[in-house]
Amino acid sequence: MAETNPEHSFIVVANRLPVDRCEDTWQTAPGGLVSALAPIVKAERGAWIGWAGAFVEAVAPFEFDQMSLVPVPLSHAEHRDYYEGFSNGVLWPLYHDLIVTPQYHRTWWRAYRAINFRFAQAVVRTAAFGATIWVHDYHLQLVPHMIRLLRPDVRIGFFNHIAFPPVELFGQLPWRREVVEGLLGADVIGFQRSSDAENFRAAVRKFAADADAPSPLIEAFPISVDTEAIRQAADSESVARTATQIRRDLGDPDILMLGIDRLDYTKGIPHRLRAFDELLADDLLSPKTTNFLQVAVPSREGIAAYQDLRDEVERLVGRINGRFATPGRGIVQYSHHSYSFEDTVALYLAADVLVVSSLRDGMNLVAKEFVTARRNRAGALVLSEFAGAVDELEQAIVVNPHDISELKNGMHQAACLDDTQARERIAAMTATVEDHDVHRWAHRFLATLRAASPLDLAMGKTATDHHDRTPQKMTSCE
Repeated sequence: MAETNPEHSFIVVANRLPVDRCEDTWQTAPGGLVSALAPIVKAERGAWIGWAGAFVEAVAPFEFDQMSLVPVPLSHAEHRDYYEGFSNGVLWPLYHDLIVTPQYHRTWWRAYRAINFRFAQAVVRTAAFGATIWVHDYHLQLVPHMIRLLRPDVRIGFFNHIAFPPVELFGQLPWRREVVEGLLGADVIGFQRSSDAENFRAAVRKFAADADAPSPLIEAFPISVDTEAIRQAADSESVARTATQIRRDLGDPDILMLGIDRLDYTKGIPHRLRAFDELLADDLLSPKTTNFLQVAVPSREGIAAYQDLRDEVERLVGRINGRFATPGRGIVQYSHHSYSFEDTVALYLAADVLVVSSLRDGMNLVAKEFVTARRNRAGALVLSEFAGAVDELEQAIVVNPHDISELKNGMHQAACLDDTQARERIAAMTATVEDHDVHRWAHRFLATLRAASPLDLAMGKTATDHHDRTPQKMTSCE
């Protein structure tokens, strides 16, 4: 592997690198963030900083597909405390309306702070003078301020991919001021929804009004999907054959409902299964002609709340099939594994109705993928009012997933939607997504960031000034 250029003018910083290890080689990782940002990193001859995904000895920076990749090492214990612990045992539930109770352990906080500093150090070593740095997501909220102290010459953007909670909930966090100040190190702070941006502004006013930091631009930049890639897959013969086979394997039902999510308590999977159970019990849908296909991609299986959720979902699936299935015909098909991108698009084509019942979701890209895949086709989208996508997908059937009766009625409405109306709704939602795809999202954020003027550039500081600067108050993070 070739060594990287030590200084880059554009750097993406995320929890994970855009590659997965496959035996002795690296392969591009799936996902919307990679498809959106990798082309920009390549065009800029930039760098991507993140964890390589394995608990191995430090991997040297290397070149991959015209990108410089800079791995940040994590031990198993560090990953447990920083990622499973603070990121997903504290911040994730806190930022998702306390669906489960966060556990505020100081050891987790210390690990989070230390790993954030490790990421910041990697940026400082990699960034050229005046570089543009784009930091992503809740795992790295302290990084902007840490970079700013060490390198005030650079432009720093931060984008939060999940929701940001109301100040009354955020105020529970013992380290609320540190997190707010960490984000205030950025020049531009992006959120999925205007309400998230306003929640953060309220947190700044309440917990860091006296913070010694310039005022960043705080704005909503709703993320989207790679519409061109989805369209190409949806139009391919192989994906069409897979979609046909999926329906055939399910007995060619008149109505196929689909749920496709990570197995996460924020997604409301038990709620939609209970609603489906009632639809069958009330004879609103026939178990002879209706199927529900629930794909639950494994997620954070080392965390107790996720293990409990899996048990609950499997009990509900068993109960519904026990009540309504007949020999040789199941009603709910449950799949607990990952699917390739092409097979996921095939699932969208096979289904008649997609049910998104998130209890809290920053965006929910599955909804946008579904309507994009079904361009020029009929279909119906049942969409939670608590998913960010509801701001754009106005033709969806919007429901409160906490209200099982309303969720049930929305699913019934979707199943009974006439073909003409279904096509019109899908066409309108598809047009909205295509006008605001993931590439436009990335370019809009970067254009906004590059219009920002870091304080240090205005003061005419030199690169030497910054490389020699090591704030004493940060050394405890090492």
